[in-house]
Amino acid sequence: MTKKTVTEQYPDVQPDLPPRTRGVIGLFEENCTVCMLCARECPDWCIYIDSHKETVPPAAPGGRERSRNVLDRFAIDFSLCMYCGICIEVCPFDALFWSPEFEYAETDIRDLTHERDKLREWMWTVPAPPALDPAAEEPKEIAAARKTAEKLAAQAEPQEGDS
Repeated sequence: MTKKTVTEQYPDVQPDLPPRTRGVIGLFEENCTVCMLCARECPDWCIYIDSHKETVPPAAPGGRERSRNVLDRFAIDFSLCMYCGICIEVCPFDALFWSPEFEYAETDIRDLTHERDKLREWMWTVPAPPALDPAAEEPKEIAAARKTAEKLAAQAEPQEGDS
């Protein structure tokens, strides 16, 4: 109450947003396996996914054909979305991310359903994740990989000295 109020001149001056602002959801389409977890877990049922199965030839001769899901449609209806982030949290393949974009207003509510092309565009505005804490404990996966690499290097050294 003792400070002078400052009016934000919004359309002319863009606001300074926190680095991990929740604006819209961006889609990294290459990582999407059409597992449908995001659509099933969404409390508002605002995610629409269509796909079809495609047969993939064997990787090696004599192998068997595999089938995989191919994404046909991925859309989010932002007029229904409550921005809870459950879809982003449950995605096991890191295909959904928060983008700080917030200027996507429409004059017609039916235009707030954004298809995968628009979601892909927003993906490129997603900021990089924050750096890891230097004092944090090393992840167990990296520690195990390092031990294996050191063991293999130790086994390879005596063989090189023998010849």
